[in-house]
Parts: sequence; C-alpha cells; structure tokens
Amino acid sequence: MTILPAIDLKGGVCVRLRQGRADDATQYNRDPAAQAKTWRDEGGEELHVVDLDGAFAGTPRHAEVVAKIIEAFGGPVEVGGGLRTMDAVEKVLEAGAARAMIGSAAIEDPAFLAEALRKWGERIAVGIDARNGMVQTRGWVETTSVKAAGFVEKIAGEGCAHIIYTDTATDGMLKGPNFREMETVCDAAAVNPQTAITASGGVSTPEHVRRLVALGRGNLRAAIVGKALYDGVSTLKEMKGAAAARA
Repeated sequence: MTILPAIDLKGGVCVRLRQGRADDATQYNRDPAAQAKTWRDEGGEELHVVDLDGAFAGTPRHAEVVAKIIEAFGGPVEVGGGLRTMDAVEKVLEAGAARAMIGSAAIEDPAFLAEALRKWGERIAVGIDARNGMVQTRGWVETTSVKAAGFVEKIAGEGCAHIIYTDTATDGMLKGPNFREMETVCDAAAVNPQTAITASGGVSTPEHVRRLVALGRGNLRAAIVGKALYDGVSTLKEMKGAAAARA
C-alpha cells in the first residue's frame, strides 16, 4: 500500500479542513511547493493535491501553485479540484500531473467522464466523496441520492482505473477511516480487476494503516494522510512502515 501525503490549497496556502467545511480550516504552510519538497524528502512516493477553492468554485484556482508543487515534488502527483471540463483536465496533465482527479463532474456529467477516460485512460482518477454511504458533490456541500458503492461499481465497470474514496464524516477528525465502508467500496470495485482504490478520510495512525492492510482487499492500493502528518500525530516513515507490513 502506498501512502500519499496530502496538500490542500486554499488562498494559495496549505490548509486542512474538518469534515470538508470551508469555514473550519487550519493553515499549515504558506509555501505549498516547499511543503511538497518536504514530503518528498521524508520519503513520499506520490502526492495528493486538491485545489479547494477550485472545488468550491467549479473551476481551478491554483494553476501556478500546482505547477510549482509538481516541480518541487519531482514524483507522481495527482491533482483535483474544479476539473469539470476537458480543457481543465488537459491543462493540469500538461502541467505534469500524473493523474487528474475528477470529482463532482463524474456524477453530474457522465458523458464528460466517459470522454476523459477514453482520451487519457489511467491518467484519470475519480474522486468519490461520501457521507453515510451517499455521494456528495460541490466541495461536499451537496449530498446526492446516489449510493456510493453503486457508483463505484458503475465507473469501475466503465474502465476507471483509479478511484479515490473519501468518507467526509471522518476526514480531518483523526479518529480513523470508515473501515466497513472501505470494504464495501473495494468489493464494489472488484467488478473490474484493473480498478485500484485509494482510501481517504481519517487515516491518522500506523494502526489505521495496518487495519486497512488487514482488510485483505488486493485492490486497495493506497491511503491518503493529511492532518495527522501536519499535526505530528504520526510521521510519514511510520505510516509507510505500517503500509509495508503483511496482514
């Protein structure tokens, strides 16, 4: 399992939100590129970046900052936040992102997702945010009537190679991910053996990582860690060690 440190951008700086609330943000670093280099120096193999302003506005707001982050990290970076047009996706991939993460538009515009998957294949990831098993959109502001597991199965069947699943109730709370929901999501994605799942939301300690590994789901490829690293609850080295352990 790969551990991805997270950089969330708001107003040009690194922040973390509690349960996705824009009015409950903690600022951590005013230089996101420097933070990216720090994660790389500490052993980060891949990086997860979200343009929060872009997610709320519906169009990217940190293009220049993202480009600097990609350069500073020097490894695979997945980028999301406001990617709702082919042009927006193309620009972030041209900037050097390994993967472009489509969120709200994946559920609101199926034709757009299908076109993006056809054109860029494995360089497209779908970010699914959910609370109580129901998909949320627009920066977690709107809760839909779509069941997350069903949507996972649908897009996996349509050829999506990367799904990033965030349980918004646990995100930023440092209390662990929703393990039962992760099992459900991984099982739903198993319709396509080529679909990999990344767990996000609440992953805060090596024990949380070990429990994810112990789920025994071969398609659970990675986990994203944010607030726990910034607050010093755990280190990237500790998280990677837990990820490498056998169930």
